[in-house]
Amino acid sequence: MKFKKMMAVALIGLGTASVLAACDSGKDTTTASEKESSEKTTEKTTVNFWHSMSGVNQEALNKIVTGYNNSQSKVEVKAEFQGTYEESLPKFQSVGGTKDAPTIVQVQEIGTKMMIDSGFIEPMQKFIDADNYDTSDLEENIANYYKVDGKFYSMPFNSSTPVMYYNKEAFKKAGLDPENPPQTFEEIEKAGLAIKKSNPAMKGFALQAYGWLYEELLANQGSLLMNNDNGRSKTPTKVAYDNAAGRSIFEWAEQMIKDETFANYGTNADNMVAGFINGDVAMFLQSSASAGQVIDGAKFEVGEAYLPYPEKAEREGVVIGGASLWMSKGKETAEQEAAWDFLKYLATPEVQAEWHVATGYFAINSKAYDEAIVAEAYKKKPQLKVAVEQLQATKTSAATQGALMNMLPEERKIMETALEQVYNGAEIEPTFKAAVEQVNQAIEQANRANKK
Repeated sequence: MKFKKMMAVALIGLGTASVLAACDSGKDTTTASEKESSEKTTEKTTVNFWHSMSGVNQEALNKIVTGYNNSQSKVEVKAEFQGTYEESLPKFQSVGGTKDAPTIVQVQEIGTKMMIDSGFIEPMQKFIDADNYDTSDLEENIANYYKVDGKFYSMPFNSSTPVMYYNKEAFKKAGLDPENPPQTFEEIEKAGLAIKKSNPAMKGFALQAYGWLYEELLANQGSLLMNNDNGRSKTPTKVAYDNAAGRSIFEWAEQMIKDETFANYGTNADNMVAGFINGDVAMFLQSSASAGQVIDGAKFEVGEAYLPYPEKAEREGVVIGGASLWMSKGKETAEQEAAWDFLKYLATPEVQAEWHVATGYFAINSKAYDEAIVAEAYKKKPQLKVAVEQLQATKTSAATQGALMNMLPEERKIMETALEQVYNGAEIEPTFKAAVEQVNQAIEQANRANKK
């Protein structure tokens, strides 16, 4: 800039001394307004991303965020761990609609209706429509959960379903076919008896007292959790599982307790996984996202199988678990557009393939399964394919779409308590009836609060 100014001075007839003086001054002649304009041009837009991923999942997420930040020069995503889903959601609710709210927040799937009703979010469909973004590559059964009234309010991200993990060596010892795992409640009961006979120190089966697993076992029978099409046609007014399907899960556990083949870990998933790895129990249900931990931790060959169902029912399939990503309302347009660019990056086949292999969560983009990294991972851990095949075999219905209601976290806690009581000797009928009444009361209270 200074050289150009010197030439301009010379051309209008100033003397050599003036030119030399200009050269020797050493001063920056850039104006304050020019500096400010230049800084704004090069300054990155910051996207604050609140998440609940920990351990290896957090490592995988941080790697993806770093990859995005290094792939372009306009956006800087800052990923911040905010505790578990149960801890993060109240934090977001306390700052939603203010300048302290994050640009993006990860919320558990059962928080969907709560987030929609909050008034703190910008529907993701707004950005999908404005960008003519093609959602056809999103895994159908994942998209079905997060589409409400035909539109996306959030972007699917870490999705999982439960599977059954089993000890192939224990199966062989019990005379069971390790390549043909049990599919029904009754077959699992029989397998448990055979395992107990072959190894009295090993229990046959464990079912964590976990509301999510209860919901999944209902859905796999084609049974709804809530009335009004699981809250998909209109707001639920009561539970829909006060029936044989709802009781069947309690009765199944009780039968195995009587057979002394049931391992009671209560609500503690970590102890259950440890029990399986240590050879204390031969079969258990848990998230497909636990595959890496279970397979790598066991000293025996681990099998994976579909979620079981009662023999009188037909397999319907599974409901999506995990979480999705939400855009905060009230942020500047540039910040929201930067966040949308990041979300599109997350959904690419390459990134989703990396995420699937590193964590065990599904790839939300179906094309990710064609990536070489996935094929290589399946060679090493063919078990990973089971959850994907189970998801893709799921029949689309109100049951497998999952329930929408803003009090679902409370419903889960109530059913977990009921399951744990039965595991510890309580009678099924009064325990089940009390739980149903409590959930119905919670639904009624939530509906009254929403009308105010």
